[in-house]
Amino acid sequence: MPVFTEHSSSSRDLRVLPSFAPPLPRLAPQFERNDKNKDKYEAVVVGAGPAGLMLGLLLSRYGLTDTSLLCIDAKPSTLKSGQADGVQPRTLEVFKSLGISTEIENEACQMWQFAFWNPSSDPKKVIERTSVVPDVIPPARFRYEATIHQGRIERIMETDLLRYSERGIVRNTSVVDVKIDEEGDAEFPVLVTMATDGVEKTVRTKHLVGADGAHSVVRQCMGLRLEGESLDHIWGVVDMIAETDFPDIRRRCAIHSPAGSVMIIPRERISTGEYLTRLYVQVPEDVAPESDQTPNGAEGVKSEDARQRRSKITLDGILKQAADAVKPYSLRPKEDAVDWWAAYQIGQRVSPEFIVNDSKGVARVFIAGDACHTHSPKAGQGMNVSMMDSYNLAWKLIYHINGLAPEPTAHNSPAPLLDTYQTERHEIAQQLIDFDRKFSTMFSGQMGATEGLTQEEFQQVFTLGNGFTSGCGVEYPENMLVIREELDCYIKSKGSNPVTGTDYISGILRPGRRLLNVRLLRHADGWQRDIHDDIPSTGRFRIVCLTSTDLLDRNSVSVQALEAVTLLEAQFPKSTIEQIILYPQLHRSFDWSDVPACVKQKAEMRFYDGSALDDAYRIYGVDPAYGALVVVRPDGYVGVVACLSDVQRVGGYLEQCIRTISST
Repeated sequence: MPVFTEHSSSSRDLRVLPSFAPPLPRLAPQFERNDKNKDKYEAVVVGAGPAGLMLGLLLSRYGLTDTSLLCIDAKPSTLKSGQADGVQPRTLEVFKSLGISTEIENEACQMWQFAFWNPSSDPKKVIERTSVVPDVIPPARFRYEATIHQGRIERIMETDLLRYSERGIVRNTSVVDVKIDEEGDAEFPVLVTMATDGVEKTVRTKHLVGADGAHSVVRQCMGLRLEGESLDHIWGVVDMIAETDFPDIRRRCAIHSPAGSVMIIPRERISTGEYLTRLYVQVPEDVAPESDQTPNGAEGVKSEDARQRRSKITLDGILKQAADAVKPYSLRPKEDAVDWWAAYQIGQRVSPEFIVNDSKGVARVFIAGDACHTHSPKAGQGMNVSMMDSYNLAWKLIYHINGLAPEPTAHNSPAPLLDTYQTERHEIAQQLIDFDRKFSTMFSGQMGATEGLTQEEFQQVFTLGNGFTSGCGVEYPENMLVIREELDCYIKSKGSNPVTGTDYISGILRPGRRLLNVRLLRHADGWQRDIHDDIPSTGRFRIVCLTSTDLLDRNSVSVQALEAVTLLEAQFPKSTIEQIILYPQLHRSFDWSDVPACVKQKAEMRFYDGSALDDAYRIYGVDPAYGALVVVRPDGYVGVVACLSDVQRVGGYLEQCIRTISST
């Protein structure tokens, strides 16, 4: 054995531990537990389904400890069977940004194609495949929809949560009552009564998030309602190992036949080596919704009747209807191979309000996921949109709690950053309801001229809506976090906008849309890298500097912009802003001494050739001769675009989002 002298620093152990997301800085006084506030929290999350787990996980990663954060759920464990199963491309991008997508990528069923089956003009065929289209049409890092059991997704998130929280989810705990009581404690005004295994306890919190499902107790206690359809459709759904000669059983299928409509969703491989298949079958029944889920009640059908009608739906009935729809092919479960089945009712509804404020106008109670919007399963949106609610809310909530949000001014609300959750996510929920209503109506209809519905029309609705359903085409409306007004540009000859083009779904930069992933070549080491890997979900803002062809000129606009951005970054709390720098094809090779020193100091490992692999400039609609500045929000959405010379515009935007150091 060789003899050597070893020395190590006291911080060495930290370097070999599994990597953790760095917490955000805190400007507000640290919250500490003592006897006086032993039953107080800064945030309480109710519900540990996908929406609640996503929120709890993000808040923990951003730095809230068990002292500040409490997550509760009425269930004894993660979901064991049934419910949601589809993970859309945008959601996969988010999981990738959290570093927890590997199991889903490797083990889920990847749906790359969508097959449409319709009545055949040949009576012997009965039905025939009329087209096969990509399941995901817009550009995305993941060009497929993944299907995997919701319980496994919950387990993946909960496992990661336990890296940051010793307590994790407090289970077997349900909410009994919620109210805002400012007289009792104005700083912790939300009073929550909960019961764990039948034992009640009351806690106070600064903020409460109800992610407790369509029958949300939080929503009901706050007097909020789901408004929309006055009647619900009844659905039958079954997960099984299929025994069939239907040729597209491993493709996602929409089947319209003389016997009715069925949607086939291929599922993941299970421990036996066989593959699950999910069938969605709409039962020809309309029933009344729950009392708090429609504004005017349902006409003609009592809600008690709804439970009775649901109870009459049988597994045999669901399977028979599905088998009739695929004739002349056969379809049945293998013996003892039904994993789960259910009959449930659902309508298209959305709550007008996602936030309840205190008397001073500060957002105190939020609802997310199914608690604020419900819809059919046909578009595969429920779990995805719910988690994206939390993804939108989490960074805004932690900025408010940590004192990173700007202090309010006389002309705006006490917490304008929190208000944008309502502005942005209600808009998306309403778009979802509108799309689902149209898609569901067409899916449930019969094909044929007498019904006024053709398979071409149905396919067109799917294609046009694919940007929305994949999550890749979501666009937030203008607000303080989405700035689209005309730019006061330095380069007058280029007009008022550093970005040209309107094909936003294909990547053209647009505030309110996510930054499309592109492949880049890192200057420091030649790593071929995805830009999304430099936008992990750590709660930071990113300034993407697309420098121009003048980068190697010491007195150029690019050099001035890079130096100005570095000075700008210093005006905000440390580590709240990161730089990503791209350069176009240049007239010669160069080394570090040819570019400003701030590039190596601030972005050595985020400095890229933007044209060697994907042509980022072309994809983003930026002329390499002029460049651009782009601010990307912590949730990956573009907040503002500016000319390369207009660092002031970038600074003005960031001052609306982040508290400056000078104001602390």
